[in-house]
Amino acid sequence: MKLFRNIPNGIKLFRSVGIFNYYLKDLEKLRADGEAEKERELIAYATNLWVDKVIEIFDLTINISGQENIPAEGPCVFIANHQGYADIVVMFKAAQGRQIGFIAKDSLEKVPYFGKWIRAIRGVFIKRGDTREALKSIQTGVQTLKEGYSLVIFPEGTRSRSTEMGSFKAGSFKLATKARVPIVPISINGTRHMFEDRDVITGGATVDILIHPSIDTSSLDRHQTANIVHQVEDTIRKGLAQLVEIEQRREKQKEE
Repeated sequence: MKLFRNIPNGIKLFRSVGIFNYYLKDLEKLRADGEAEKERELIAYATNLWVDKVIEIFDLTINISGQENIPAEGPCVFIANHQGYADIVVMFKAAQGRQIGFIAKDSLEKVPYFGKWIRAIRGVFIKRGDTREALKSIQTGVQTLKEGYSLVIFPEGTRSRSTEMGSFKAGSFKLATKARVPIVPISINGTRHMFEDRDVITGGATVDILIHPSIDTSSLDRHQTANIVHQVEDTIRKGLAQLVEIEQRREKQKEE
C-alpha cells in the first residue's frame, strides 16, 4: 500500500531531476576541456535550480544557521549526520552557491537519473563490504578534492531515520586528512519527516541545519588526526541535540 502512496510524489521527484539534463552536455564539455572553475560554477547553478524546485514541490521549510562558517574558497569535506534521503536536498541548500558532490553507495549508480547525476556533479561511488574497492574509492575522492571539488560524506554509513545518531566510521575522515582540506561539520534535524517517519514521501517538513566552524586539517599531527573523528562526531552530536530542542519547542508552541 505504501508503494502506491509514494507513486505520485515519486514521479514529481524523478521529473524534477530532468532540470539537470539541460546542463549535462555542457558539464561534460567543461570537464573534457579541463575548465574546472567553470565546471564547478555550472554544477552549483544546476544543483541550486534543482533543490529550489524540490523545496517548492514539497513545501519544505529549511532553516540554516552558520553559513558564514563555510570557507569562501577552495575545496572542503562537509561531514554531517544522516537522518534521511532528504539530507541530500538540504545539503545543496546549505552549501548554496558552490559545487558539492557526494560519497554515495554504489547501488545508487544504477538508479535512473540520480546515478548519472551523482557522477556528473563529481560524486564518488563506494562499494560497501569490499575493503579493497572502498580504498580505491577513497583515493578517487582524495584526488577529486585535490582537483578543487568539494565532497559531502555521511560517516554513519546509513540513515538513522530518527533523532538518534550512530557512531561515525573513522575511514570516512581519510578523505579530508589525506587531501589536507578543511572539514565542515554539519548537524541536520528534520529530514526524516519527508520520508522515513512513515516510509511515505511527505510534504511540509521543517528542517533545521547548523553549520559548525570549519576545521583546518593541513597541519594536523598524528595525534590530532587520530582524534579528529571524535572531535567532529562530538560537535555534530551536540549540535543535533540543540536542533532537536528547537524542534520540540516549535511543536510545543503549535500545540499551545
